[in-house]
Amino acid sequence: MSVFSHPAYDNHEEVAFYHDAKSGLKAIIAVHNTNLGPSLGGCRMWPYADDGEALNDVLRLSRGMTYKSAMAGLKLGGGKSVIIGDPRKQKTPELLHAMGDFLNSLGGRYITAEDSGTSVADMQIIAERSEFVSGVTSGQEHGGDPSPSTAYGVFVGLKAAVAHRWGRTDLSGLKVSIQGVGNVGFRLAKLLKDSGAELFVTDIFQDNVDRAVNELGATAVSAEEIFDLDVDLFAPCALGAILNDDTIARLKVGAIAGAANNQLAEAHHAQLLKDKGILYAPDYVINAGGIIDVYYQQLGQQGDYDPAQVQAHIETIGTTMEEVFQRADDSGETTAHVADRIAEERFGHEDALKKSDSAAA
Repeated sequence: MSVFSHPAYDNHEEVAFYHDAKSGLKAIIAVHNTNLGPSLGGCRMWPYADDGEALNDVLRLSRGMTYKSAMAGLKLGGGKSVIIGDPRKQKTPELLHAMGDFLNSLGGRYITAEDSGTSVADMQIIAERSEFVSGVTSGQEHGGDPSPSTAYGVFVGLKAAVAHRWGRTDLSGLKVSIQGVGNVGFRLAKLLKDSGAELFVTDIFQDNVDRAVNELGATAVSAEEIFDLDVDLFAPCALGAILNDDTIARLKVGAIAGAANNQLAEAHHAQLLKDKGILYAPDYVINAGGIIDVYYQQLGQQGDYDPAQVQAHIETIGTTMEEVFQRADDSGETTAHVADRIAEERFGHEDALKKSDSAAA
């Protein structure tokens, strides 16, 4: 299958493949759309089962970044990169330097940052070879790591979902299942715990689960059991495509609000959630806190990064989320469709422009 006929290909502007035999780097960069600005998105390192899985991930993730930045009101386009490999075993300085060379080959059309499997330290190593790196700001509280901002934004959006679904602002006693308690998921779990929520967690890494249990009093469940729990809200904070025919049929929750990208396996799964009465917070809207933070890091490279300004922008996620929920209620559409339409109008998607022209005529 060629890239152009791939189901996840969405008129991407550029898809580049890179192999460095010396370091072992095998990576893909996808630039989806640059209408609003240069593409920016994290570098994910993951032990993909095969090259096809990596290509599917980078195509879907880069598209999501276009929509995410548009919904967050940022002058950025959408892009993403993936490194094929186990970040706990195969990551080396040589491999990261090679990734920097790969970035340079795109001449600034794509800027990278941290993502699953990469860290601030990794970005600093890549930055030794390339200027097209963000998420390494010394003036930022966490050294440029956008994870805390992502978690805070999800928390803000989650509260908007709770308010819309149940008409309450107090999270005390709310039962929340969290799939994935890594950098973002654990921080979200802590915010929820501090607000009085009851937590149920799972993760592919046992040490992450143990930390959530020991530090937050969470209840550990298996990877499969997470979909069968009788809880109020499900927060996917791991990898994508976990909402599918099988898992949706098993869910007993009233709302879904989590940090994972591309949570819907296919577009029609948004309708299945709606039909089941589950309020879905579109992932690229609710998890935009990290890209907002990185955007301000780019603007403030001369040392004038303002945490208060960043937090204020992240808190608009709640307002945007409520707008999506209300417009979906008013129109009878899914929240995913409403969010897509708003984003496409903002970044100039051809289909959205055609619809606007038709309406004007």
